[in-house]
Amino acid sequence: MPNIEEKAGDGKGEIRATGIAGGRKSSFFELRGSISRQTTLLLGMLGGLVFFGIWELGHILTPDSSKRFLPSPETVVSAFWFLLTEKGYIYDIGKSCYRIFGSFFLVCVVSVPLGILMGCFIKFRALINPTISAARYLPAASFIPLLLVWFGPTDTQKMALLFLGVVFFLIALVLDNTKAVQKELVEAALTMGADRRRVVLGVVVPAVAPAVIDSMRTMIAVGWTYLVIAEIVAATDGIGAVMMRAGRFLKVDIIMAGILTIGILGVLTDLAFRLLAHYAFPWNRER
Repeated sequence: MPNIEEKAGDGKGEIRATGIAGGRKSSFFELRGSISRQTTLLLGMLGGLVFFGIWELGHILTPDSSKRFLPSPETVVSAFWFLLTEKGYIYDIGKSCYRIFGSFFLVCVVSVPLGILMGCFIKFRALINPTISAARYLPAASFIPLLLVWFGPTDTQKMALLFLGVVFFLIALVLDNTKAVQKELVEAALTMGADRRRVVLGVVVPAVAPAVIDSMRTMIAVGWTYLVIAEIVAATDGIGAVMMRAGRFLKVDIIMAGILTIGILGVLTDLAFRLLAHYAFPWNRER
């Protein structure tokens, strides 16, 4: 309950309300607070330093006979640089990016229109949604033998696996995004005489676009998590193939350099989607 204080002055009662939060300084665990960009950047850097500090401490505390199985951050960075400068690792990175972004482009071509149509037309949703919902529970890795039979150990097989790992989830997210569009917008457009095509393309699509970009940003992260699974089967190139070859010889520093590479590429991908949303939808920046 806020405290109410009354102060007399010049013959008039002056009421001053002091809220509970008003007299309290902002704490680290403040609920639904807001911070500046500088503070966000500072805390992010601090979190990264804490992570690498714990990693370094774990390496120091590991017995000498086992240190090769938990290399230090410096050793992993050195292995990463060695791969780039001596082993043509940039080609493997490019190959993995081609598989990720190529398959995700196909995912978006299928998922976005299908999710929007399902969100706009209830009978179409009733026809398709049960199958899509059931498919979400099928593990993508279980399709590997079938994809090998169909496509062989090719890029098509790997991209098909990445496609299957993401497509059904993105359809469900786009469907939810479309259903969340305010009904008043659609009703107003219909009242003004717009046909169904104009309502979908001129009202629903612009309204749902920022949320769809957010959903795409979320799901491409899932695609990165499937990369190693896609590249461990009959692969001769790519980040996953480099990691699997290193695993045969217990080169943990190279394995961790591959993990670090995927993490860096994932962060850069996330940043690219954030910048796209920031400049493509300026009215949505505050949200």
